[in-house]
Amino acid sequence: MKLSLLVALSSAVLISGCESPNKKKGDKTKPQAPVHSPATPAKEEHGDVAFQSFISRLRTAVAARDLPTLAALMTDDFGYRWDQGPQGETAFDYWDQNHLWSQLSTIINSKWTAHEGFMVAPPQMAVVPNYDGYRAGVAMVDGGWKFAYFVSAPPAE
Repeated sequence: MKLSLLVALSSAVLISGCESPNKKKGDKTKPQAPVHSPATPAKEEHGDVAFQSFISRLRTAVAARDLPTLAALMTDDFGYRWDQGPQGETAFDYWDQNHLWSQLSTIINSKWTAHEGFMVAPPQMAVVPNYDGYRAGVAMVDGGWKFAYFVSAPPAE
């Protein structure tokens, strides 16, 4: 009986010391990929992690109406209307006056796609001729993403 116990313990020690195909010396356990809940927006066509991070910050700032953060995410020449606005008007003023915050949120929470040097939302803007809805665009500026515009369809000529 003592011999059986000794053999069993020895076998357990030897087997636990063996390398498995999934575990090599020096390797750390790799974290599992995150599970996306239905509330998480789908991955955009652009697989750039910096882009994904930027869009996440933009969505969060719009949802919270965090004006300082939004201002930091926008280009200096941000486009929010086709005509020349009144002196001193900001995009935020325009969105407030025209009740556009929910429209902005809807657009930036849609999927993004590449179009004419920008990443644009919604993707219909890039594929539907004469798309007549609101659209948003982000661009790479000095190595980082910036919110470049949120406008309605261009005026008829």
